[in-house]
Amino acid sequence: MQEHEEYYLSPERSLTDAEKKLVWQKPMSHKPGEEEQRISNEVKRNWNRGEMKIANILLEGDAGSGKTQLAKALSANFGLPYTKVTCFADMDKSDIIGAILPVISSEQLEKLEPVEQTVLKALYESDGFQSATEILMNALEITQEQAGLKMKQLLKIAAEHSEGETVEYRFYPSEIVRAYQQGYLLEIQEPNVIRDAAVLMALNSALELDGSINLPTEIIHRHPDFIAVITTNRSYAGARPLNEALRDRVQHSEKMNLPTKEVMVERAKVKTGYQDDRVLSVLADTIIILDTTARTNAIKGVAGMRSFFYWADAVAEGASAKESLYHKVIYKITTDAEEIKILEEALEKHGLLTSLDTVTTGEVKKNENLAMTQQ
Repeated sequence: MQEHEEYYLSPERSLTDAEKKLVWQKPMSHKPGEEEQRISNEVKRNWNRGEMKIANILLEGDAGSGKTQLAKALSANFGLPYTKVTCFADMDKSDIIGAILPVISSEQLEKLEPVEQTVLKALYESDGFQSATEILMNALEITQEQAGLKMKQLLKIAAEHSEGETVEYRFYPSEIVRAYQQGYLLEIQEPNVIRDAAVLMALNSALELDGSINLPTEIIHRHPDFIAVITTNRSYAGARPLNEALRDRVQHSEKMNLPTKEVMVERAKVKTGYQDDRVLSVLADTIIILDTTARTNAIKGVAGMRSFFYWADAVAEGASAKESLYHKVIYKITTDAEEIKILEEALEKHGLLTSLDTVTTGEVKKNENLAMTQQ
């Protein structure tokens, strides 16, 4: 038994082989942060307490602060299949619920373009385990937003090629519906970018603890194991403040900042394969000071984990730590001369510019096999 199984919410539940593959597997290097332990304890403690149950969680923080990493870790802790939906501005209700698609005849199918034929065949042959969006993403190697748009095009094409025929209609649920009905942990990324109020209302209704979703074919109720983890970025271009009704349905919220230096270093090792603790420690200290300084001085850019990973990877390959700092980190925060000066002064005050000057990688301690296991 793995130590995190103490948090399993429904230990008697039997998952299918396909569902077991969706439960996130923690790498050996995973180091739980305070947020993970706090959420896991709170959810487990309240799981069977009726109205006190915690099943909607909000993680709000800068890009690269570990929100998705934490959502996946909760999947492992709770023993629940993990899936996600990435919201976009023009989402409509079909993206929340799913779509009804006519099954057109093989003769009509052959008249379509090869791409449409490929996608429709993939949909028709699906076993119902995957959502329509996921099928399209896999078949065409496209993003979730592109898959949503493609689905709407297919609806129009299929309708045009089934006129005058008696056809079968099949409902293809969204990823949200699949997670909601089957009892998965669903990460809902950036719902604050959605423009349509009706879409937000549908999402709000679904997130009630005793909620339900009206599908074209039936009414489905929230599975008792369903957990929604809402992840949003602060100061994200195009984002609005999180809808108040949606925020009100959250039972636990975390403000995500940079993790501790120790966790940063361990994650960088996994992501990059670079194993020099001394160098990574200096780079992590630099990121932490830049992050704090940018916030204190209302500099809008972010010194986050993604910048840290790319910077560490560049240094691992022999780049100068000090020179690559600007291209991998500082210029991502700001290119304003006065703001750069503020950041440099903060680093100088803490002796970090000198430390970066003296960092020599020597023999690069990079483990390529470890990097292949990145989360």
